Amino acid sequence: MTAQDLDFWSFVDAAVERTRDRLPGIDPEAMRLILTLYRVTNMVVYDMESVVHRPRGWSYPGFRLLFTLWVAGPMEAKRAAELSGMSRQAVSALVGTLSRDGLVSKVPDEKDRRAVRLSLTDEGEEAIRTAFTTHNDREQLWAGTLSGEERDTLVRLLAKLGAREGVRRRR
Repeated sequence: MTAQDLDFWSFVDAAVERTRDRLPGIDPEAMRLILTLYRVTNMVVYDMESVVHRPRGWSYPGFRLLFTLWVAGPMEAKRAAELSGMSRQAVSALVGTLSRDGLVSKVPDEKDRRAVRLSLTDEGEEAIRTAFTTHNDREQLWAGTLSGEERDTLVRLLAKLGAREGVRRRR
């Protein structure tokens, strides 16, 4: 099979087959799982960014930070990074943009003047509420492919995969 014969999904089969032929000791099913998970994740993120977030001038990470502050309330930037699954540097860069756009306020933390405390502005609160409604419409579109039981199973399995000890994750 040549590159011209492949499409987005047949590439996964070709990748697993060719890698197994070239490296017989690999676990092809582990490879298929992670490659498929990665591709689906990228599809969802691209869809959310292009339909929901970019039209508002945000990136998906920007949305994640706004959503984190909306759910958990004001917090230190370091904690926002932990809860949103981003690096402190990424949060710092996003805060600059979101602050300039009037969505996030940052003030020195009262307990630790070296730290910055983040919170949504009134404009940020309204923006995330409006955006999340559209975001959830897309979530429903994606999730609607599965039955309720399949969704529950997938969530349980992904939680199990995410709880795996011995792998690196942002903290």
